[in-house]
Amino acid sequence: MPILRASQPLDIPAITAIYRHHVLNGTGTFEIDPPSVADMSARIQDVLGKNLPWLVAEGEDGAILGYAYANWFKPRPAYRFSAEDSIYVAEHARGQGIGRLLLDALCRECEAVGVRKLIAVIGDSTNAGSVGVHRAAGFADVGILRGVGWKFDRWLDVVMMEKSLGAGTSTSPE
Repeated sequence: MPILRASQPLDIPAITAIYRHHVLNGTGTFEIDPPSVADMSARIQDVLGKNLPWLVAEGEDGAILGYAYANWFKPRPAYRFSAEDSIYVAEHARGQGIGRLLLDALCRECEAVGVRKLIAVIGDSTNAGSVGVHRAAGFADVGILRGVGWKFDRWLDVVMMEKSLGAGTSTSPE
């Protein structure tokens, strides 16, 4: 069973390598050029500076098997209780339930910092793994944005899903 914990600076090269693989080989992210270690470090610091979680799954051998984080859905103040999740699992660790463990932990961490709505913006409507893990974690389908991305010489959809955290929209957050 992997250890789930907050990311640390020593994890940044592994996080960068995992994401690099997804950028170059997958459609779960619409990024085309992989970020450098310095770029990824700045992204992590940005998320942590907003008091939002960035988690990693660490294997028994200390290797990083995957990571998950949340960032504000939009920068405008009215969105301050809605965050977007991101999950990436190392290629060799896929299919072992690590994504679900990370997503469940991320939901708990987001709720603890006051997030009321977690939003999944999933690249590629054929991304069955990501759609499936979100459904299994209680996310509901919201809709599909058809053909909004262009990568690997084809148009890609975006699947939108959502999950209420804590009291959700049943009470005032303030």
